[in-house]
Amino acid sequence: QVQLVESGGGSVQPGGSLRLSCVASGYTLSTNCMGWFRPVPGKAREGVAAICSTGDAAYYASSVEGRFTISQDNANNTVYLQMNDLKPEDTAMYYCAAVEFSDDDVDLPIYSYEYDHWGQGTQVTVSS
Repeated sequence: QVQLVESGGGSVQPGGSLRLSCVASGYTLSTNCMGWFRPVPGKAREGVAAICSTGDAAYYASSVEGRFTISQDNANNTVYLQMNDLKPEDTAMYYCAAVEFSDDDVDLPIYSYEYDHWGQGTQVTVSS
């Protein structure tokens, strides 16, 4: 059973920075992809950023591109989300998600329904 534990949320002023971390355990397959999601009213969770252990290019939502950076430490099954120039509209619960694959020829999953495992979430609040 894959388990995900997020940390790093908090309260910051507009323009501030935070770094979220997500540590995964229980992987059994050779390839994994991990992403960060946040709720959107009336819709499924929005994919903020995603990355795979294959090292291919990452995905970013247009609303965060240029401000957020996703990175991973495959040796420790950890993914990070560096969030800079935070805006009030970034305020949300951020969820880490993961999915495993048995080979390395995968398309980077960017939608919530493509992920099998979820963390409990970490709150990010941006307010002056």
